[in-house]
Amino acid sequence: MQSLAWYSRRLRAMSPPEVWWRLGNKFQEVADRCAAPLRRRPIRLDRIAGRNGQRMLHDAGALGASLPEERQWDSRLEAAKATLLERAERLRHNRLTLFDLDSVDLGAEVNWNFEWKAGKATPVGFSGAIDYRDYRVTGDCKFVWEPNRHQQLVTLGRAYRATGDDAYAKAVVRQLESWMRQCPFGTGMNWRSPLELAIRLINWVWALELIRPSGHLTSAMWARILPMAYRHLWDVSRKYSRYSSANNHLIGEAAGVFIGSTYFAGLCEAAGWRDSSFEILVHEIEEQTGPDGGHRELAMGYHLFVLEFFLLAGLAGRRAGHDFPQAYWDRLEKMFEYVAAFAEGGDTLPMTADCDDGYVLDLGQGPARARGLLAIGAVLFDREDFRSLAADTAEPVYWLFGSAGLDAFERLADATASDALTSHALPDAGYFVLQSGRRNSDDRISVTFDCGPFGFRSIAAHAHADALSFTLRAFGVDVLVDPGTYDYFTYPAWRDYFRSTRAHNTVMVDDQEQAEMLGPFQWGRGAIGRCVRWEPSRDGGLVCGEHDGYMRLPDPVVHRRTITLTGDCREVIIKDEVDATGDHAVAMYLHFGERCQVHEAGDHEYLVRCERGNLLLRVDSGLAVRLYTGSEDPILGWVSRGYHRKEVSTTLVGRCAAHGACRWTTRISVGPARSECTSAARQTMVSCDGAGQEATEVGRHGK
Repeated sequence: MQSLAWYSRRLRAMSPPEVWWRLGNKFQEVADRCAAPLRRRPIRLDRIAGRNGQRMLHDAGALGASLPEERQWDSRLEAAKATLLERAERLRHNRLTLFDLDSVDLGAEVNWNFEWKAGKATPVGFSGAIDYRDYRVTGDCKFVWEPNRHQQLVTLGRAYRATGDDAYAKAVVRQLESWMRQCPFGTGMNWRSPLELAIRLINWVWALELIRPSGHLTSAMWARILPMAYRHLWDVSRKYSRYSSANNHLIGEAAGVFIGSTYFAGLCEAAGWRDSSFEILVHEIEEQTGPDGGHRELAMGYHLFVLEFFLLAGLAGRRAGHDFPQAYWDRLEKMFEYVAAFAEGGDTLPMTADCDDGYVLDLGQGPARARGLLAIGAVLFDREDFRSLAADTAEPVYWLFGSAGLDAFERLADATASDALTSHALPDAGYFVLQSGRRNSDDRISVTFDCGPFGFRSIAAHAHADALSFTLRAFGVDVLVDPGTYDYFTYPAWRDYFRSTRAHNTVMVDDQEQAEMLGPFQWGRGAIGRCVRWEPSRDGGLVCGEHDGYMRLPDPVVHRRTITLTGDCREVIIKDEVDATGDHAVAMYLHFGERCQVHEAGDHEYLVRCERGNLLLRVDSGLAVRLYTGSEDPILGWVSRGYHRKEVSTTLVGRCAAHGACRWTTRISVGPARSECTSAARQTMVSCDGAGQEATEVGRHGK
């Protein structure tokens, strides 16, 4: 159970209307508990579908259409077919990969009320009384909910469409039947979170539509599915997230209701649910994203997550004759542009803020999730630049747009593949991207700098204390990284570390966090960054930012950072300034990618070997430097690429004792120069050299 102090902090973060709303939810839970025995009884079809009831049992087409027209597998995707069938065979035999658990055997009949990492059964009583954040009660809820999202049913449905093999359609029906038998309405973990219901409902719609031609969806099966779908829609629509909780959850809930009520259009209340969820989505795409397209939680994983929700809801509405306004599609295109801005610089996207590996549908994108989305965006918005970044990740295009979509994807010329990269400002999200080199080439250098807002809404649930942090990709691979997230519920110390200041490529003062960490999903005062200078250039440019996170200290401190990328000289220069009047302990953290090897190469010089090239890092002589590799005391030197997955890496820490103002400079040379530096670039280096000399003297004094 949560402590009284936790509840006290939560209440202080709420407005009076939110407090009343949450009290109302508690009264609703009491009423739901009293009504639970009645609600678990079977629902008569005529009560939920009226005159449409019998027609919905005998004519599945009356449910509406979600996918493009029925078709045969496109031979252009034969390579993707092999991967699909390999996965589908495991899923057909109830073997599933869950985060760090590879190929888990779920048994002859899946136990849907089970936490597979902890190996324990989960409560099956009234769902509203289950504290899913209490590990002692439920284990890690992520390991319970993941198989219950039923994304595997869509993979099986795709395998059926690709082969015509009834075994895959039968597996979908078998898993649905066992789930409905084991999970009566309102009981257990699988009715606890409206977002989980919404994701499951979207996957039901797709899986059902994919296997509909098989004939295995009999009238008897529909008679069981329709009441369960109704209960999903009814329960989510009355429990929409609001106030400080209205983040990605609200978007997912509304998308689930919209897609579900559009597909099950014959249900009595479907039109009302569809209209209300439509209005929520139209409002939230403006509320939760900025004009630059960035999702306001500032977490790349959640940006992709909500992008999928908005995309799938938009396409469902368009096909059903309930299209969204043009402003919705314009903002959606901006969300794709946001992804593209980060995708240009390397094979992977920076892992900013929280990520729990959440996705909506498995349409064959696999690990190349962002590139699969960009392939969809290329066709949807006729964008050659998206097409170039998507490479050959085309299977998701097929499932959304059919063979005609593949034709359109192939017609988009790859004209931008050799174009020079440009630097990008995303001022609403507070990210600035300095870049040089050519798209899809190993001469790329890309620096991402964070100097913007802290998080979304009062609790900033998915924020990290990462103000003025930066990442560096060179040769297309990660060199200096945001180490990721790793965990939410199981390992509190690791949860705190991965979202802490020391887990990011920034500066820590007096061993204090930039922001007040109040709980695993709650922050107090956050560090607000602002951009002071933004001067992009042909081969990179300069960006300078500062933040106010340490103004709360008894002797207020301002951290200011200037990053310069001179692509012609293949050099990145980071100038840090800490302004104060008293004495402070200062530490700079640099986290290297897990594929990088860091070797001492001289006095304050380090050779960084990557799989496609080398870099030379020069640390200011005023800093006392130490390397940490896979350390657990203190926790340093780790990178997490997925939930409950982590690998050993290297973290460099440079420390000094500052008396008043303190300045230092860090230089990174990225392999050999592409060509002789221009006179302008040489002037930049001279200017930075002068600043570096000054910074070293101040740093030495501080030490």
